Amino acid sequence: MILSISGVVLLGIIVFLFFKKDGLKASHGLVCALFGFYLAGTAIAPSITAGGASLASLLGGINF
Repeated sequence: MILSISGVVLLGIIVFLFFKKDGLKASHGLVCALFGFYLAGTAIAPSITAGGASLASLLGGINF
């Protein structure tokens, strides 16, 4: 659960930065949010979740 919340926060920050810096319109952000919402209900959602978890574990294993 912590991973999904932090992922949502990270993506929210990225969308906010696009909105402020790169001219993302509110309608574009709404379309992105709706796309993600509807994509979560499809058959590919478990694959996306597994890929996100794999990427998080990969990034978590990097030592500086």
